[in-house]
Amino acid sequence: MAYTGRFGQLDDYRRDELIRIIEHSVEKLTLQELEALYYDMSTKNYINDEY
Repeated sequence: MAYTGRFGQLDDYRRDELIRIIEHSVEKLTLQELEALYYDMSTKNYINDEY
């Protein structure tokens, strides 16, 4: 069971790393690219405008 706990921590680390990479990449997108990304993500239900 201790191994499972360590594996979960590695998953969390990888998730945080991917978020940092994606955030850095998104900051470099143009408005048109951001709009296309937003449209794609919203049509796939990855984005929910209701907070």
